[in-house]
Amino acid sequence: MRARPRAQRHGPSVKLASLRWWRVCSPLAALLCLGAALGFGAALPGYSPWDHPLAVLGAQGVPNARWFNLLGFILPGALCAMVGLGLRLRIPLRAAWPQRIGAQLMFLSALGLVAMGLFQLQPQQLRGTQTQLHATAWGLWWATGLASALLLALGLRGQAPWRGLVLGGPVLALGVVAFALVLPAVLPDGLSQRIALLLWFGWCALAGLSGPSRSLAGSLQG
Repeated sequence: MRARPRAQRHGPSVKLASLRWWRVCSPLAALLCLGAALGFGAALPGYSPWDHPLAVLGAQGVPNARWFNLLGFILPGALCAMVGLGLRLRIPLRAAWPQRIGAQLMFLSALGLVAMGLFQLQPQQLRGTQTQLHATAWGLWWATGLASALLLALGLRGQAPWRGLVLGGPVLALGVVAFALVLPAVLPDGLSQRIALLLWFGWCALAGLSGPSRSLAGSLQG
């Protein structure tokens, strides 16, 4: 009895890979976050998208805070975590450590965004546990994102399919850090944070669009 072709032996994995789902996750995540920010911000009296951070919409005591956290942080973060997973699956198991760790840190950065939605700000208790955990998640989000972009650029340099991520990834990640930490000194907090988030979503989208479209089965085999 003849062996079936390889594509048939790994049919489900090949079909899943052929959808290239990692390419649509980041744009969808950005639209979710933007839609939540616009919708819930417009519904909250006195809220200024230029002056107030997004986390205010999900703070304790704010109407519909849990819904904003779900749509603005948790679901977008989960979608971008799938981009990190797709990136790791397209990198061979025996690849150099900067590539492997860089992809894992992208996944961790996305989990930082998820954690920002899980831990609400406590406006009346700035030193409260929830507020401190939210601040930790914020730091995890940008720090692991920057480390991931730099490691991926180092590990994937010279590989033509990854040229976009190698050249654009560090620029976008450094922009995230600049708007998240430095430029709020001269720009309104809300505006600066929104630009940082858009740059981060752009970095995730670049990771999804770059690289070869390999089958998951082939990636898992290295």
